[in-house]
Amino acid sequence: MFLADCPARTAIEVIAHKWSVVVLFALSEGPKRHGELVTLTGGISRKVLTETLRKLQANGLVTREAFAEAPPRVEYALTPLGETLQEPIRMLTLWARENGEALVDHQESYSRT
Repeated sequence: MFLADCPARTAIEVIAHKWSVVVLFALSEGPKRHGELVTLTGGISRKVLTETLRKLQANGLVTREAFAEAPPRVEYALTPLGETLQEPIRMLTLWARENGEALVDHQESYSRT
């Protein structure tokens, strides 16, 4: 199922990027500006956010809309394809909330050995 030319593998590679799921989750409640996304994602640099948004846009998960205003305004939003990831992201978030502490405990005990 996850051979090199498999579409499932390609999809996993796109969303497995460190910041992809975080950005997709931040966009789940509607369009956001770049600065809003920096604040919502916490810890991501502007450069990495821009790279992540471009990658998500190139894969059809996010749109970028530039408004003809002064000063310029740009908003990012989920595409219909990006919205299909919201339920899996919610499930993963729930799992992380329920099991995150156990993961940290195991990491700490492993690093002591």
